Amino acid sequence: MKILVVDDELVSRKKMHKIMEGIGECISVESGKQAIRSFKEAWEEGVPFEVISLDIFMPDMSGIEVLTKIREVEKEKQVPKEKQVKIMMVTSYSEKDIVIASLKAGCDNYVVKPFNSEKVRAKLIGMGLNIKED
Repeated sequence: MKILVVDDELVSRKKMHKIMEGIGECISVESGKQAIRSFKEAWEEGVPFEVISLDIFMPDMSGIEVLTKIREVEKEKQVPKEKQVKIMMVTSYSEKDIVIASLKAGCDNYVVKPFNSEKVRAKLIGMGLNIKED
């Protein structure tokens, strides 16, 4: 399983990377622009990401903007819904309007910081991914 972790905060990015590398091949980036570039490159190489952990609040572009762009690229490529990358939004905020905006933009799940391996794995399983529980 190929996984992309996107978070501008170093500690959170490293923590999520450590959790995710126990699940699959993991790449981490620190900005929305890098995330979109990595997503497109993976498609061009013929090995798209299966999971993206995406921070909502980043300085260059929000996670919701990144999510929207990724879904646009998938639509252009005519990727069927069941083959789209699973996207889990990550944030330190749990306001209802942000959750709703993320879901409307096409995220598959949502985890609030601070997170741990157990929470993340449960969310991934909840998204229908076949991973082993810790």
